[in-house]
Amino acid sequence: MLSVSVVVPVYRSENSVGLLVEELARLLPAMAQEFEVILVEDGGGDGSWAVIAELSVAYRFVSGYQLMRNFGQHNALLCGIRAAKYEYIVTMDDDLQHPSQCIKELLDKLAEGYDVAYGSPINEQHGLLRNLASVATKVVLQGAMGAQTARKVSSFRAFRTRLREAFADYSGPLVNIDVLLTWATTKFVAVPVEHKPRTIGKSTYTFGKLVAHAFNLITGFSTLPLRFASLLGLLMTVFGAVILVYLALSQLFIFRFDVPGFTFVASLAAIFAGAQMFALGIIGEYIARMYLRIMDRPVYIVRKQTDCSEEELT
Repeated sequence: MLSVSVVVPVYRSENSVGLLVEELARLLPAMAQEFEVILVEDGGGDGSWAVIAELSVAYRFVSGYQLMRNFGQHNALLCGIRAAKYEYIVTMDDDLQHPSQCIKELLDKLAEGYDVAYGSPINEQHGLLRNLASVATKVVLQGAMGAQTARKVSSFRAFRTRLREAFADYSGPLVNIDVLLTWATTKFVAVPVEHKPRTIGKSTYTFGKLVAHAFNLITGFSTLPLRFASLLGLLMTVFGAVILVYLALSQLFIFRFDVPGFTFVASLAAIFAGAQMFALGIIGEYIARMYLRIMDRPVYIVRKQTDCSEEELT
């Protein structure tokens, strides 16, 4: 018997989340015998929570969680994933761009033996800068995940619920669901789907936010920058040694000319100082990550649930 939990992080989507639930209410009965829709309101500050509370009354399969503040999309997803009770989990956005009818295709891939199936967009429905930033993020994600499928990741994904056991005790402040899934499996697959253009509201993921997300991703879940800093230090040392030998040989055996001093030495000093500061900056980022982990900041805090008493919902 097929059972599915659909998890949707909600952020400033009071005008679209109701339409999404109506669409799922129409399509899910044909896909699964049992299903639920978990809506996690991520502190958007609009009327989304009031809409979620109404939907949970109108539809028995809908449950809602309101977070204390804006923790981030992946943190909200983790909240919903931990609350899911059925065999398969499907995650999707609240902006109606993900084709709900394609959930069946993702579930079919899981039935073939895969553990995670992504609904990869055929054409990104964003601006040029946003698309470029998205591609860059996926390249970084590939390094963090160590999986080729990372180039085709999407927030429209389906996976086996038991995979969450691999990160059941995870409590770091930086969350990326795709990386956490690699802790449990290597069986990923991507299904090309046609994402719809956004007609309600506008995306809050700007170019700058995506670049910052990529940087946080690679420093939070990969040691690649540290290795790069070590390699840079080695290359600078070799470069300095080569220059030293060259100058010594030039002065003693070959050209016997006077090397202009100040400009050349100042240039070398600037190169080495820049390399050192760059490496120290990378090390500092990792120390900051360690500090945040030691602080033990919560991944998310739930303010309200729709299955609480009526008084708590108001």
